[in-house]
Amino acid sequence: MRGLGKTSATVENSPPPVNKRRSRRRKLIAAVMGCALAGGIAFAATSWTVGVGGGSSGEGQSATIANLTISATATPAAGNLLYPGGTGDVVISIANPNPYPVTITAVNLPTSATYATGYTNSALTTANASCTASTSLVSWSFATGTSGTSHTLTTPLVVGASGQSNNPLVVTLTGDASMAAASPAACAATYFSMPSFTGISASGGAATSTTSPATDSWTS
Repeated sequence: MRGLGKTSATVENSPPPVNKRRSRRRKLIAAVMGCALAGGIAFAATSWTVGVGGGSSGEGQSATIANLTISATATPAAGNLLYPGGTGDVVISIANPNPYPVTITAVNLPTSATYATGYTNSALTTANASCTASTSLVSWSFATGTSGTSHTLTTPLVVGASGQSNNPLVVTLTGDASMAAASPAACAATYFSMPSFTGISASGGAATSTTSPATDSWTS
């Protein structure tokens, strides 16, 4: 009887049969697979394809358009100087207040009888009383008897956007001032404030800025 009891105790403490161990392993694998499957289903739900409704858009805004400012400047000094019956250089500074480059292709001139005012200093602050807009006979080259005629530049000028390089753009207009043969001697050694342009041909938009200082002209 002791032997039987001993044998019975040994059976109870022995590892479970192979089939039972395999069964437990399968249940464990199935549980893990179930968790993985549940996670996969949740991910698939967040991946549903979503489209966009018709008319969906954003808002943009275009810049305003502001006029350029063209003014006289003493630097660099004109290379070709005026004399009776001859032509000379004019130096201008062009400022562009727009947030984009502006390309100038032509200028509009006043009449050939609209003359420059003479000054004794390059800053154009002290007038030469003997060489006025009535007597200087200095005008824009190729101006005619009609105001507002358009004259195409040899090379388009591109003034950089506001705050960018090459703005203001300094340009020497070669030979674009004319002095009549009858201009008085009082206009010798004088600086001239040329008559204002009546307009320009220009457009705004992306372009490579002209390097300042530049040289340009119109020849007809």
